[in-house]
Formats: sequence, C-alpha cells, structure tokens
Amino acid sequence: MDIREKIKNHSAIIGVVGLGYVGLPLAVLQAKTGFHVLGIDEVSAKVEMVNQANNYILDVDDEELRQVVDQKRLEATTDFSVLQQCDIVLICVPTPLTRNKEPDISAIVKVLGHLAQYAHPNMLVVLESTTYPGTTEEVILPALTAKGFTAGQDLFVAFSPERVDPGNADFKTHNTFKLVGGVTEGCQEVSKLFYEQSIVKVFPLSSPRVAEMAKVFENVFRSVNIALVNELTMLCERMDINVYEVIDAAATKNFGFMPFYPGPGVGGHCIPLDPYYLAWKSKEYDVHTRFIELAGEINENMPYFVVNKLQRVLNNLGKCLQGSTIVVLGVTYKADIEDPRESPATKVMELLQKLGANLQYVDPYTPSLMIGDQQYKAHVVTKELLEKGACALILTAHSAFDYQMIVDNAPIVFDTRNGTRQVQQHREKIVLLST
Repeated sequence: MDIREKIKNHSAIIGVVGLGYVGLPLAVLQAKTGFHVLGIDEVSAKVEMVNQANNYILDVDDEELRQVVDQKRLEATTDFSVLQQCDIVLICVPTPLTRNKEPDISAIVKVLGHLAQYAHPNMLVVLESTTYPGTTEEVILPALTAKGFTAGQDLFVAFSPERVDPGNADFKTHNTFKLVGGVTEGCQEVSKLFYEQSIVKVFPLSSPRVAEMAKVFENVFRSVNIALVNELTMLCERMDINVYEVIDAAATKNFGFMPFYPGPGVGGHCIPLDPYYLAWKSKEYDVHTRFIELAGEINENMPYFVVNKLQRVLNNLGKCLQGSTIVVLGVTYKADIEDPRESPATKVMELLQKLGANLQYVDPYTPSLMIGDQQYKAHVVTKELLEKGACALILTAHSAFDYQMIVDNAPIVFDTRNGTRQVQQHREKIVLLST
C-alpha cells in the first residue's frame, strides 16, 4: 500500500526516535490520532516508564499517556531494529553544542547509522531536532540515498522543526502551527499530508533549508531581544532607574513594541544554543554574524552581573559573600516547568560556589541538582530556612512560591525575575536587577 494511503487511513506505523521533551508529546499525539507508534530511546529507564504509562514530561497528560499505552497504540523500546517496521520515522534527538560552541549532531548521525540499515522503500523520514540550515540535505539525505533510494520517489525526506514551549498551557503540540520543508515536491506532499492528520495548521515551505533557518531565526529573535533588555537593565542599574517600570511604560504603546524582560541569563535547549548554530554555519559563507554573537555574549554575562550585584547587596548589609548562606529560589530555566537544561541558575550557583557561599536551594520541580562536583538536595521553603540565610535569591519565579512569605522572613530578597511584583508589605527588603 502506498504511504499516502497508509497516512490517510492511519495504518502507517510511526517511529519516534528520542522520547524527551519533544519526542514523548509527539508520540502521544500521533497515538491519539490513531497511528500505531513505536517510541525508540537509548535510555532504558525512559522506555520502561513509557511502557508502564509512568509520565515524566509535564506537558504530557497522564491520562492520555495511560490511554494510548493501554490501547497498545504506543510502545517503547531500546531496539532500533523496529525501524524496519516503521513507515514514518520522526527524529527528535538532542542537538547540543560542544564546549567550543560548535554544533554537535552526533545523536542525529547515530540515528542515521541505524536508519541506513533499516530504511526501506515507501518510508517518510522527518528531522524535527533543531539544527543549522543545510543539515537535512547535507547530512540526512546523503546517508539515505547512498543506500540506493531516490528522494521523492521511493523515500521521502523532510525537516519539520519542533516548536515546543514547555509549560505553555495554551499551545501544545497539536495546536502549535507546523512548518514543513520537503527535499522534493513529493517529499513535501507526503510530509504535509502526514502532519495534517494531527496538527491544526501546517505551513509548507520551499525547502528544508528554509524550515531550518526559520526555526533558528525564531530563537535568534528571542535571544537578540532578551540581550537588548538585559543590556538596558545594566544601564538602568547605573542610572538608578527601575527597568521594569521602563518596560511597562514602553508597552503602553499600542503598536510597534513587544515587551521582553530581563533575567539572570537565558536557558533551555533552544535560545542559548541556536544562535551559535547559525553563527557557526555562517562562516562557511564568509559571513560573520556579529549581532547574533554579541547577543549571546550579553546574555552569557548576566550570571556574572547577578553575582556582582549580590556581592554589593551583601556589602551594604555589612556581610561578606564568602561563608554566607544564600537561599536560591528556583533553578529551572523558566517558571513552572521541571526542565533545568542550560538554566542560568546553574551558572549563578557555580559562581557563588566558587566564591565560597553556602548554597541552599528550593525548587518544587527539581529534587536534586549537581553543581560542579557537589550534589545538592532541594529544601522546602520555610520561615526558618529564610531567616538563617543572608539573602534569598530568586532565579526562577515559580508560581508556587509564596512571595509575601519570602519577603516577610528573609533578611533581604534579591529578585532577578520580578516575581515579587505583587508583594505589598516590606518592599524595602526587595532588590531588583535595576532599582
């Protein structure tokens, strides 16, 4: 049966490689749509949890996972040989940076090694992992056509970037608009047809390179604007101006302005990494993306700015950072999620650790955290914990925190996220990034 017919009648078997923040929600969605899904991951613990319907991704509904597992529509395995059963393969593996801030696509290459062995005619392969423009045509396609396949005829290849926003209650996988760039018109037709089965709106693009560039541009846009407001924050600090009041004032303009907010840095798997993917690739074309790289430099400097200001805050209280207990509130990269990847809180804590501070942290989403070679366990925020600390340092503004209680009981609160904006009493104890 032609792959188009299998897609239309939902008899196609879907292989989702990588069961993380992107892969598991996607696998559940495809299973809910009516496809039989095989989730593939090297981590046996993830596989066991999926097969037991034990959810580990906040954006996945527990009951939906339970339902598709019980119905045998979603099964997980560590065995890549099941790829030979799959009609459609969605690659959702991590694409980090090396220590030198160059793209690390080794996980993609590893999957390609398996695909080269198990790929078969009438198969659709889609890369969803964020990467530099050109990856699909320069890495994915040659590895498959080397086995004798012809793209658009007996094998279909496309790039469709993930656009997951962890913790977003309004936009999930099914209603986040999807970009699709096929290698050929036939690839585009098949991949668009597939995603239209489960996504509310699919935008076909002229090539994978356009889709790859669009995804990177989305995150570069955020990186540059966050860097702009972070730089403005450092200026406002020198000028004794409250940057949050400035942003709120500018946001009253009813056209031409979009508010971004400062913080202790940027985190997650996209914004801190994707600009460097583009900067690396641009050198191949003798273009140096100075603006993009400058934004990365500014954002990476924010943890140092936070630590330097914290030192001044303690000095004004007659205290030394070395030996002081700092109660860190929030360590994930954004509020109300369980993901600590690339969190600026980690860098801030590393710097404080090196300067001799005694760190205690509170985060309802992160029970333990490794900083350097030291393992930390999360505390529960209590009056006693706050009173014993020299300062409460808010690095992630979780909605679960009782900010009035924190301000009431901590000697001083350094709030890098403006989480205390609704606090009414004892505001004199609050220090913001610029105030």
